[in-house]
Amino acid sequence: MKKIAESWKYPSILLFGIGISNIGAWIYFIALNLIVFNMTGSAFAVALLYIIRPLATLVTNFWGGSVIDRLNKKYFMIVLDTIQAVLIGSLAIVSSSLSMIYLLVFLISMATSLYRPTSITYLTKLIPTEQRQRFNSLRSLIDSGAFFIGPAVTGLLFVIGTPTTAIIINAIAFLFSALVTLLMPNLEKNGTSDTPIKKLSFKLLKQDWKVVLKFSRQHLYVMTIYFLFSAFIVMQTALDSLEAAFSKEILSLSDSDYGFLVSVAGAGILVGAMINTLFAKKLSISHLIGLGSVIVSVGYIIYAFSDGFLIASVGFFVLSCANAFANTGFTTFYQNNIPVEVMGRVGSAYGLVEAFLVIVVTAVFGILAQLVSIQFVVIGGAFIMLGLTIVLFTFNFRSIKPINIEVKGLETFE
Repeated sequence: MKKIAESWKYPSILLFGIGISNIGAWIYFIALNLIVFNMTGSAFAVALLYIIRPLATLVTNFWGGSVIDRLNKKYFMIVLDTIQAVLIGSLAIVSSSLSMIYLLVFLISMATSLYRPTSITYLTKLIPTEQRQRFNSLRSLIDSGAFFIGPAVTGLLFVIGTPTTAIIINAIAFLFSALVTLLMPNLEKNGTSDTPIKKLSFKLLKQDWKVVLKFSRQHLYVMTIYFLFSAFIVMQTALDSLEAAFSKEILSLSDSDYGFLVSVAGAGILVGAMINTLFAKKLSISHLIGLGSVIVSVGYIIYAFSDGFLIASVGFFVLSCANAFANTGFTTFYQNNIPVEVMGRVGSAYGLVEAFLVIVVTAVFGILAQLVSIQFVVIGGAFIMLGLTIVLFTFNFRSIKPINIEVKGLETFE
């Protein structure tokens, strides 16, 4: 028991920090949407907030991986948390200027785009292979808890304060996250031990992209799974962008009904995460990714063909519950099969492609929804997703185990 407690000491501290940060993120998300809508009264102005994130990823991920792989992950995470805290706090000051809000959101999104691949690289170094699936399932459980607690806390803050107050609370949450990270061990005592620090230049970026391409060619199966799952995420994002309009126009749901529908999705995530946590040792990564993604697609199809609240809620519960399994499986797969020496560059490069596809596919779905019908687009998108996840499931018949990838030579190019 003492050995188990010791091995879970730092992961437990990290999970606590992640939980606080996720609750803060929900507060920020809801409050910012309300601030922009109250200023403009425009749904389009709010929709622009959703476009800013992938745009920031396009700007950041082109060079972000080169920086991440060469810096001390712990201290870079602390710096990024602090930057986000300052920028989010600044939102409270400039909340009367829409252009400044968009600019700050863009900068915050850039910091977030850098933080994600940095944190997953640090987690991969920190968490032993045999603990990763359990840790990721616990993280999914915490994420689902934040899904409930975050909006509830936000509602309470709106009662006793304003959306601006909620924004300030979120800035404090990021400072807390930085403090928690400060307590974590430094896994790179002398900067970065595997990737030499060089001056950022176009030549270096070109070399690092060659590293990603070479790694992708050498490990085609791993990267095929990675790309297929990224495409699955793209389809989810595009369909989710039509979710509110579909629920209101096709299902004729009231605002309160739609709010309850979102709560059903939260319940699905929570149930899926709890089952995943309880049976983490008995569920294989291949089944989590393959079956999980297919069942998510089935949930979307149920939702697409629904004619009222009851069937729609069944679809929402199924897809959100299965998502908890698919995401845990993929995160564990990513950590087990991408070496930490190139994890920042690989994650940033493929994240760049994913962000570009999100913008394109979401725009196409939005235009088709205007020209044809929302229901036609949602049904078509759900079946495209099903076909994609069947391919992903087929690839996952091959057993996925942690592999020892040789990265020697990936740094040198003539």
